Amino acid sequence: MKRITAITACVMLLSGCESFLDTTSYDKKNTGNFPMNVADAEQMITGIYSTMSRAISDAAHTHFYAAELASDDRFGGGGENDRDMHGLDHLMNTQPNRFLPFWRARYQGIFRANTAIATMDNVTGWTNEAQRNQLMGEAHFLRALFYFELSQLFGEVPLVIVPEAENLPKAPAAETYAQIAYDLQQAVALLPAVPYTSVASGHATRWAAQALAARVFLFYTGYYEQSSLPVAGGGELNKAQIVTWLDECIASSGHDLVSDFRNLWPYTNEYTAEDYDYTDANGLSWEGDGNKETVFAVKFGTLVDWGDSYTLGYSNQYVLHFGMRSNNGQAGTFPFGAGWGAGPVNTSLWTQWRQAEPTDIRRTGSIIDAENDLENYLYGADSQMEETGFWQKKYMPVTAYREGTLLPSYAILADGAPTDMQLAHTQDLVLIRFADVLLMHSELTESATGLNRVRTRAKLGNVTYSIEALKRERRWELAFEGLRYFDLMRWHDAANALAAQEGVAIKNKGLDTQMRGFGGGYRARYEATGGFWPIPQNEIALSDGVLTQNAGWGTPADEFPGW
Repeated sequence: MKRITAITACVMLLSGCESFLDTTSYDKKNTGNFPMNVADAEQMITGIYSTMSRAISDAAHTHFYAAELASDDRFGGGGENDRDMHGLDHLMNTQPNRFLPFWRARYQGIFRANTAIATMDNVTGWTNEAQRNQLMGEAHFLRALFYFELSQLFGEVPLVIVPEAENLPKAPAAETYAQIAYDLQQAVALLPAVPYTSVASGHATRWAAQALAARVFLFYTGYYEQSSLPVAGGGELNKAQIVTWLDECIASSGHDLVSDFRNLWPYTNEYTAEDYDYTDANGLSWEGDGNKETVFAVKFGTLVDWGDSYTLGYSNQYVLHFGMRSNNGQAGTFPFGAGWGAGPVNTSLWTQWRQAEPTDIRRTGSIIDAENDLENYLYGADSQMEETGFWQKKYMPVTAYREGTLLPSYAILADGAPTDMQLAHTQDLVLIRFADVLLMHSELTESATGLNRVRTRAKLGNVTYSIEALKRERRWELAFEGLRYFDLMRWHDAANALAAQEGVAIKNKGLDTQMRGFGGGYRARYEATGGFWPIPQNEIALSDGVLTQNAGWGTPADEFPGW
């Protein structure tokens, strides 16, 4: 059974590290008496991880959610009043502080990481140096991850690396990426070169740091058209160094591809599989959360509520948001359950994939064709917008039967999750998968070895390496995993790909229409913003003008007018 008791304990004890670090006290934690021992250090690192759950409590305003709905492979969806979903798809604003929860959660995590890095050497009683290095390496990894997500979402952001309150302007991108590179360099050096199974599930490893470094390198050098990644304090990370790290990750991490791509996703779980013809006919069996292909993931659990005692983000809220709207998500759409209807799949993805790779098992393993796969699908349910009849399968409520009663999630049986459609989702959010490591290695080395290893698992023949083959493979293999939008940005393909969404057939509230651009169209919005999103207006106001708004935002013309 999944548990997040460590995180829960930390949140209860630390309940906002801003307060416990303020003053000297003999009975409360502050920088004068915390951290002192190994338990303090472990609690401090757990507190950094807990901020990831805080962000997911408001899933619709996060890095992952924006990346999914803004990409060309999905539309906004939701109901007629879900303007936030529509706005993300159309690269337009819907409220002045829509990303404020994410901004604050990530900077809270950075503040906690800064504190850990600055105070770790105050700790005594280590069993050995490796124990200290593991925790310090995790702090560096998490700070790098948080700054990278902020940088991908907003472009330039304030760079704070000390545990002090500072009112800073946006740092140049090169400066922030140099700090990210430094933190990952430190993480690789500190985290042990041991099989991933030797590290507690959900914690950062040397291999996760190496893989994240490759992702950062590809985005920075691609989007900003540079040849290397600068490192704070001097030096650089070049392509050869990144490839060396990926070579080590591939050879020594213990990570590997699971047997069948479809076994990565919980629609193949044991409580659902026997009643789902697709899994039964193909002999599929879920490899489970934390399987050998998971390089780094956000973990979820069963101690969850709306903030009374726990945190909503202790359950996977993306799964809920991407479920089908009410009147669907019941027995007629088994095993796919109910949610808020965000992110209908662009019909063009299904069509182009079928034309390019007609026998690729990943297409039907990743996408629901509602008219052919579901017993009784209802168009226009609960005023569904931007509907195509296609839904993704990877992060979707998966139902199961118990003694003839349909349950909103298999996790009620598998993990003892609450019997509540909003709280029952324990599926890991996988941020780095081993297949991505192989594809990044192929892209960096311009060789087909990793690419063809991924294709072989999908029962496809080998291909000769080309950047176009690589782009297609990343689109097919990694669809709906929060990567496509940023791949388009770094390849400088975004303007064309996003513009191609216009004219695609959709239904709004059950009525036939076509997807159209707003604010001058997708291309105009992308070119105006560079693909980045608005800094929360509250943060600009609090900075007293030190922070400035990003290009393409802050005028009435940038506001989504609604369908």
